[in-house]
Amino acid sequence: MAIENGSAFLLKVGDGAAPPTYATVAGLRTTQLSVNGEAVNVTTKDSGGWRSLLSGAGVRSVSVSAAGIFTGSAAEVRVRGHALAGTIDDYELSFESGERLRGRFLVTRLDYAGDYNGERNYTLNLESSGAVVSL
Repeated sequence: MAIENGSAFLLKVGDGAAPPTYATVAGLRTTQLSVNGEAVNVTTKDSGGWRSLLSGAGVRSVSVSAAGIFTGSAAEVRVRGHALAGTIDDYELSFESGERLRGRFLVTRLDYAGDYNGERNYTLNLESSGAVVSL
């Protein structure tokens, strides 16, 4: 597996159409992806003292966090609208290798901050709703 640039790890938001067209959320300096899984323990006394987990069971989710400089792009405005309305929309994560992950996400946190003589920056958190697929 080749080393990939962090700058090529992009978060994109859909335009609300079916099928959606994705626009890059501009100004992001950091993006992080976490794939979470909840195990279902099916250990019995016949397991010989070893824990047994049920494959394919439990709850899976994907969490995304990102931080960047506010540029006022249309994609940033769309994300802010989703945060204020509590709506779920299509998002895509793309990687330098060409791999993409797509799914529906809820903006669970959006923070803005800025210094008097500095730029306005923001951080956001997304939580998946439904399946996230690898393309």
